[in-house]
Amino acid sequence: MGFIRAFVMFVVLGFSPVYGGESSPLKKLQTGSDSRGWEAVGRLNFGGRAFCTGALIAPDLVLTAAHCLFEKGSGRQYGAGEIEFLAGWRNGRANAKARVRRAIAHPNFEYQQDNRVTRVAYDLALLQLERPIRKLSITPFATEVRPRKGAEVGVVSYGRGRADSPSLQEVCYVLARRSGTLVLSCEADFGSSGAPIFTLDDEGKARIVSVISAKAEISGRNVSLGTRLEKPLADLQALMANAKDAPEQEQKEQQVSGVRVLKLGGAGSGAKFVRP
Repeated sequence: MGFIRAFVMFVVLGFSPVYGGESSPLKKLQTGSDSRGWEAVGRLNFGGRAFCTGALIAPDLVLTAAHCLFEKGSGRQYGAGEIEFLAGWRNGRANAKARVRRAIAHPNFEYQQDNRVTRVAYDLALLQLERPIRKLSITPFATEVRPRKGAEVGVVSYGRGRADSPSLQEVCYVLARRSGTLVLSCEADFGSSGAPIFTLDDEGKARIVSVISAKAEISGRNVSLGTRLEKPLADLQALMANAKDAPEQEQKEQQVSGVRVLKLGGAGSGAKFVRP
């Protein structure tokens, strides 16, 4: 799987983890009732060979992890036309489907063999859909700033062995944060990459505060790593707003230019979980 040991994390990043209470188990969202409120989370399929998790933050914008955009082994970036978003994918059906028009990874993201945990901080991508998803049952999520250390968060994700329905972990904890990286007690597996990490606002509405980037190990305990949103997401939104229509090859060249890539992992994709 590619775990990192506690002493590496502490020495390289200087984390001082806080261990919260017991995290809740994963709950599979198998019915419409179970899934209500989470329909804007969906499965992202890449070239028919790999998948990650993503979530709508606007009717035509999906947030996910940058490493999901790269093919395992070759490091080739998937063309936008090879990517499909399945909102609320459950038991072979989606609430809505849309192809991707444009996919942009954060320009500071690195995809290479000599990994370092700090690069997780830029493991973020924004996908523009060919057509907006406008259904009353699907409400895009708002975003929020990074939660404090010790805060309760939750995750909705797909993963290995549970690729046909999303799973909800209602309660897990922010164990540490530094340099734009969150260390969390949340469960993650192949396919969970890009999964939205939530907090609840004062009205009980879920807001995305991070996305799953990788998994790691601290003192024998499995943890997950999330990326910050504030500045990287603002960067991506600006890039997307300024993007111009161009042939796919030109779009890919624009996206790859200046982008360093880090091998992390989605299910079957170029995205094996981090191993600094």
